[in-house]
Amino acid sequence: MSWLEQTREGLVLHLYIQPKASKSAVQGLHGEPPRLRVRVAAPPVEGEANEELLRFLKKTVRIAGARFELLRGSTSKTKDVLCTGATAEQLRSALLP
Repeated sequence: MSWLEQTREGLVLHLYIQPKASKSAVQGLHGEPPRLRVRVAAPPVEGEANEELLRFLKKTVRIAGARFELLRGSTSKTKDVLCTGATAEQLRSALLP
């Protein structure tokens, strides 16, 4: 399994989140099976880190029509996010330059 998985609904990003960072940024791959490690500049309180994660993905990917939705892991460091409106190659090049 990769950090990026094609499904019928769209692409699922398997992420490992580190909240309370000084700034939001992609940090590469983490663990086995690999998840994309993302540092998030928000605390893990009342959904703030989840909201910042979705804002960061949208801002970083910058693909017209791309939408992100948290599927699993609202209270966990491991999260699965659904992306529609983008291709796997577009996401790879935007998130792992």
